[in-house]
Amino acid sequence: MPVPVIIDCDPGHDDVFALWLAAGNPAVTLLGVTTVGGNGRLDHTTTNARIALTVAGVEGVPVAAGADEPLQRELTPATWIHGDNALGGPVLPEPTVPLDPRGAVELISDLLEASPEPVTLIPTGPLTNIATFLQRRPDLRGRIAEIIWMGGSTGRGNVGAYPEFNAWVDPEAADLVFKSGLPLTMVGLNVSHQALVTEQVIESIQRIGNETSAFGVELLRFFCGAYDVAEGMPEAPLHDPITVAIAIDRAVTTVRRCHVDIETKGEFTSGATAVDLHDMLGKEPNADVALTLDVPRFWQLVREAVATLR
Repeated sequence: MPVPVIIDCDPGHDDVFALWLAAGNPAVTLLGVTTVGGNGRLDHTTTNARIALTVAGVEGVPVAAGADEPLQRELTPATWIHGDNALGGPVLPEPTVPLDPRGAVELISDLLEASPEPVTLIPTGPLTNIATFLQRRPDLRGRIAEIIWMGGSTGRGNVGAYPEFNAWVDPEAADLVFKSGLPLTMVGLNVSHQALVTEQVIESIQRIGNETSAFGVELLRFFCGAYDVAEGMPEAPLHDPITVAIAIDRAVTTVRRCHVDIETKGEFTSGATAVDLHDMLGKEPNADVALTLDVPRFWQLVREAVATLR
């Protein structure tokens, strides 16, 4: 049976590929998409999610807008990586996929209640919507099979020495989710930096030859250029689709069961994920932390999904 999933995202170039992977792989069923302010302002990330589905010819998947700001902080979008509209590079078409009138929390609630089996939540941005959902609808916790989040790092960060962007944007939300007791997998920079967009990867996607792949190649070339300027990485890491790949095939990563604390107050470390890899603290583990990626398998999943789309 396909795994029912909801993707909560902030598109973002890599979020688009996460959406395409979920829409194009039969091992998962994409029930809905919710958006959050993160890589861009909410109006941009919501439009971009609708564009991603429109380009790929995906219909019947509701898209709902969520939080435009973190729980307690002001949003700083990642314009230096994703551009002013959060999806720099291609000329963006007008989306034909409609915006659902419900908010993100309401849509997640309705989809969980309607699903005959527990649903996997896949957040690929700040955890604001997920934290808000858990606060407002604690009665639906049992309808969540697990949470697979792209965020954090076992080592250094990408918005300062230690914080990773998604955790840094809303560490209070991340703290709430990691303390929720729900099954949780963390896909941090330490593993996502293994999913590098090489020229061979771009060429292999280009050879697919459909509208989705052509749009994707434009996204990837902009993304790699932005990473080269910002971080000296001409081969950008395609973070977000790893979460969906795990929902499809858990063997695509190795994980270690760990205790993870979220730093919310440090002057230099706010938003850091303190991963106790060696059980130094003796605390109860609260997350499966992804460590290594089966890189060929990951890119195979991405290519196969894009090939099924328009």
